[in-house]
Amino acid sequence: MAARIPKKLLEGLSILPHREVQYRGTLIHEFDIDAALARKPQLILIDELAHTNAPGSRHPKRWQDVNELLDAGISVYTTINVQHLESLNDVVARITGVWVKETVPDEVFDKADEISLVDIPSEELLKRLKEGKVYIAPEAKKTRRAEFF
Repeated sequence: MAARIPKKLLEGLSILPHREVQYRGTLIHEFDIDAALARKPQLILIDELAHTNAPGSRHPKRWQDVNELLDAGISVYTTINVQHLESLNDVVARITGVWVKETVPDEVFDKADEISLVDIPSEELLKRLKEGKVYIAPEAKKTRRAEFF
């Protein structure tokens, strides 16, 4: 979502307005696929490929929106966390103890022309671990504690 990105990084970029959806008494800001298709940019940046769209959206999942954009001839750059890949979900869950419900079929990931792995410096990971921002299964904490701290 554009609100989390520093303004300086957005300079010169055209931002599509979100579609507002009421869901369970809360106003949700969702990607507007119709606005994207109408504008027909050469390239669109879309966060969170595994996102579940709000009820009433054309597609239940964002990766389905991305497929429609690709079919319309629009190139897409998107993001995904490794635990959201269908074939890796159980592997990551065994390590972290956290199962994610939002997954992307491997076939969608396999269609990518290019994949870039982005990681954080080890110091930042250690800081996040200490702050409890990274999930680790209790049994993994016991056996791997020396490796982390």
